[in-house]
Amino acid sequence: MEIKVAIQGIKGSFHHQVAHHYFGDSIRLDECQSFRDVVISLKTNQSNKAIMALENSIAGSILPNYALIDSNDLHIVGEYFLDIHMNLMVFPGQTIQDIHEVHSHPIALLQCANFFSQYPHIKLVESSDTAITAKRIQENQLRGIGALGGPVASQIYNLEIIADGIHTVKSNKTRFVVLKASTKEIPKERINKASIKFELDDTPGSLATVLNVLNNCKLNLTKIQSLPIIETPFTYAFFVDVVFEKYKHFEKAKKVMEIMTAHFKVLGEYERSKQQ
Repeated sequence: MEIKVAIQGIKGSFHHQVAHHYFGDSIRLDECQSFRDVVISLKTNQSNKAIMALENSIAGSILPNYALIDSNDLHIVGEYFLDIHMNLMVFPGQTIQDIHEVHSHPIALLQCANFFSQYPHIKLVESSDTAITAKRIQENQLRGIGALGGPVASQIYNLEIIADGIHTVKSNKTRFVVLKASTKEIPKERINKASIKFELDDTPGSLATVLNVLNNCKLNLTKIQSLPIIETPFTYAFFVDVVFEKYKHFEKAKKVMEIMTAHFKVLGEYERSKQQ
């Protein structure tokens, strides 16, 4: 059965790679220009599921995506950790001295900043996706412009890699989540990870108390991210990931958290990725 999957970017992007690894060959991509368009694709049933990057081991969390998931009531039903391998690719027959501009997603450029500091003649230009420039170079046979992205993009668009593995930190992973507009996905006995969101009153020790509850319920905290609440200055919402051995432990924690916190919300219950 074919699965319609929304991604930010086009074929050859890292989101495309994750969709392929996670769902296999039976996918039809809805290529979206922005993460907001990915949300629209899900909400309007143009796609069944979506892939969205949430955090990178070098660049950190992608905060707007947390807000998009929350505000649009999307559900996290899975996750995937992808090893990011950055390559500089060009139209064949050129050297790095021939290149005067390199285009890619701003996070990709950030991940390779140290490499490009050696080449002050190269201007770094932000684009919406790691693969879009690769496609444009091939279609227009552009010279003097390089694309920065994964090896799949060079294969799809027949470009030559003139510098491979140029990301600053070699252990470079991005965590992607799988999203649906509805929550039901797998049986409870397979669920061992959850993403939750809550707000707290501005009282001393309130966050520490919540973290103690998670610990007492045998939940292991793997991620905590605060996000400002725009309507109420200097107050924050907390996005938390927890893992657990038994679903009943999470159910117990949910009941306590609903009483202790404001605007408690489960963003997703799913099976922990094995790539981490």
